[in-house]
Amino acid sequence: MSAHIKRLHRIAYGWIEPNWRVFASTRQPELWLLAVVIGLGVAAVAILFRLAIGAVQWVWLGDMSEQVATAAASMPWWVILAAPTIGGLVVGLGLQYFHPGRRTGAVADVIEARVSGTESLGLMSGIRSAILTAISLGSGASAGREGPIVHLGATLATAVTRGMGLPETSRRTLLACGVASAVSASFNAPIAGVLFALEVILGHYATTAFVPIVIASVCGTILSRIWIGDVAAFEIPIYQITSYLEFPAFFILGIVSALVAVIFQFSLIGTDFIARRLTFPFFLRPVIGGFLVGLIALWFPQVLGVGYEATDQALKQQLPLTLMLALIVAKTAATSITLASRFGGGIFSPALYVGAMTGGAFGIIAASAFPEMASSQGLYAILGMGAVSAAVLGAPISTTMIVFELTGGYGLTIALLLTVSVAVGLNMAIHGRSYFHWQLEMRGLFVNVGPHKYLVQKVRVAEFLQPANPEDDAEFLKDGFQFGEDVRVMTQTDTLETALRAFDETGLARIPVVSSGANKSFVGWAIQVKALAYFNDALIDANVEEHR
Repeated sequence: MSAHIKRLHRIAYGWIEPNWRVFASTRQPELWLLAVVIGLGVAAVAILFRLAIGAVQWVWLGDMSEQVATAAASMPWWVILAAPTIGGLVVGLGLQYFHPGRRTGAVADVIEARVSGTESLGLMSGIRSAILTAISLGSGASAGREGPIVHLGATLATAVTRGMGLPETSRRTLLACGVASAVSASFNAPIAGVLFALEVILGHYATTAFVPIVIASVCGTILSRIWIGDVAAFEIPIYQITSYLEFPAFFILGIVSALVAVIFQFSLIGTDFIARRLTFPFFLRPVIGGFLVGLIALWFPQVLGVGYEATDQALKQQLPLTLMLALIVAKTAATSITLASRFGGGIFSPALYVGAMTGGAFGIIAASAFPEMASSQGLYAILGMGAVSAAVLGAPISTTMIVFELTGGYGLTIALLLTVSVAVGLNMAIHGRSYFHWQLEMRGLFVNVGPHKYLVQKVRVAEFLQPANPEDDAEFLKDGFQFGEDVRVMTQTDTLETALRAFDETGLARIPVVSSGANKSFVGWAIQVKALAYFNDALIDANVEEHR
């Protein structure tokens, strides 16, 4: 009997020990513990960020709640104009004199950090960005708070893990942990937080990343619920699909939502294009932008701030058709001006807002055309909210889940999935990218084409250079030696892409490398086999976490 037990023990040990060794070698226990710290820390910072927005808002509205439009309706016209204008002056001066890069951080910066390295997310830069964004949104700038919270969460996660000697894959996972906690704490949506971090930030679903991200998201949600309460962001009635014959209408709503999403993004892009060509002092950009947003708010106070009050009214069927149609245009214009003026803020809440107005307006029209079959406009508002935001963000899965958790409308699953998929598909067919990817492409970073394209542009010859050997390369190291014009040479700063093209064009197995300075002295060799091996190793490292 004892021999049998020993045999079972050896089998079990032989089975478990290699798995545990891999588990420990990837430092998973450490990641789980850090996920708890990051999850709680990011949630606490997210709460402080919301309070900071409310504090700035209180200065001119006397109200810290989400009811910005209601409070603004009772204020004198000059206050509505002055608040975003003065806020713009503070933000403009802050960006010009205290914030390098002259723009606040958002989701695109986190994606860039995931691709190029988390070192780019500095703690003090993140704090300054959060302060300027709180001033922006608190003074009435028409943008969202979720993107800035995501950036702040990622910055905090990076600060916690800096200097710990973690491998790059682990740092990327913990970066996503900060994002998951930020989303879950902001929306009270733990599942959506996990999916957003995996789908938008990491770009894949890996088991080793899933567990710590879930831990961080759960911790963020718990702390958020302790402070805010366990309630959905939008408390709406329970809506039901009246008839399966409505699904053609849901399909058409997906088409309409895609067109609205494309127009919304083109408005953001076009306004930014115009703003970049203005020649007056930089700090005046937010001032002028704030004044224009204030002008729009004189007629449509619903565009001020994050805009959750108007979104909630659309979901509760409290807005007429003409107002919703007008608010689609007004919110698009106000958000475009806000972001082009370099106010801090994101696009998630505005996308939800525009989508809810689109869906609500579509629902009223559908009900007038088919009164016996059409469901309520509130149901269509939920579907439009999910479809437009998913198309803009390029995140159909996490956005669908966010809408579910924001509204509690899980009974609308099949209708929402259909509308979202149609909107996302058509947006890609017309626009070809999400708004985040457009932002990255403006910086020369083409994330959606895959890591291979980015790596060949990022890696430099100096990284795989074989240094000159004094014995074998003595003739090249002589003082004053210069290669002839007919000899193909490269510099240390040339990209891997340039090197691979040079090998292909010349047929050479190695090419001399010269310094980047004026004297162009010989420093070593670029060898084709080493270049390919380096590229292969870098590509494997960039993708290894996806398969664990």
